[in-house]
Amino acid sequence: MQVEIRGAEKLSFRERQVVTLKEMGYSTEKIAAKLKLSPSSIATLYNRARSKGYQVVIVIPGQNLGLFGPEDEEEDIE
Repeated sequence: MQVEIRGAEKLSFRERQVVTLKEMGYSTEKIAAKLKLSPSSIATLYNRARSKGYQVVIVIPGQNLGLFGPEDEEEDIE
């Protein structure tokens, strides 16, 4: 699985850290502990990042979804 954050150039370094961890499913409390910030600072950074607008794109290869076996060749679906 690959995660891409589009519009990350609009975010500060800390906002990128928070967005990445949030989008990976970490709770505000766990992010706060990891970054050594308060939960309210994490919430502020996340809300500020959301207001700047960014998109998260997750690329999941078909074999990870059980759609293709190693012997199958990927074909265009029409």
